[in-house]
Amino acid sequence: MGRSPADPPASPAERPVALIACGALGGHLREILARRGWRAELHCLPALLHNRPAKIAFEAERLALQALARGQRVAVAYADCGTYGALDEVCARLGLRRLPGLHCYDVLAGPERMRAVFEAEPGTYVLTDFLIRSFDRTVLAELGLDRHPELWPDYFGHYRRLVWLAQDLGPEPEPEREPEPGLAAQAERVAARFGLPLTVVPTGTARLERELETMLTGERM
Repeated sequence: MGRSPADPPASPAERPVALIACGALGGHLREILARRGWRAELHCLPALLHNRPAKIAFEAERLALQALARGQRVAVAYADCGTYGALDEVCARLGLRRLPGLHCYDVLAGPERMRAVFEAEPGTYVLTDFLIRSFDRTVLAELGLDRHPELWPDYFGHYRRLVWLAQDLGPEPEPEREPEPGLAAQAERVAARFGLPLTVVPTGTARLERELETMLTGERM
């Protein structure tokens, strides 16, 4: 039954956690929250903020202050993501937790694996499922390469290989998840545009789920 107007306001423990998240992780977070039945209110910031990371901390703080004013607990589903500590400063000041790592690649694949990727080939361009799906919009259009393709070598000429962190190709079978049809073909088209080899690193979303569980419940799977 729902609350009547005469009922007292919900206590903080009864209110869903306000989860402020990067839009690039939004689809995975929705799937995890629904499957695990966690009470969280998802607030996704635009993924394109990654092209302007100086704005991430400001926008996350704006949403956090609104949620805190409503009496909600707040968690931040961002790694540092190019804020160079600005997001950590917001989290420390407001008493919030964020995802660990320098970027979402650390969250999905683990910092040790990512360190090995870049040590093996510093000129590595990393793809995620979201970036593959949205490449024309988030990369080509945002950088103006759809209008000025002659600038491609200036942006990407120094890369030597592509690594796809494949969430839909997890290292272990994940419940209620099916590989997205056509995503591998899209990844190959992106690699062909670069003219570079594509290395597929299956990651699944298990690491993301573990870190999310820690933030929301204080426990680990």
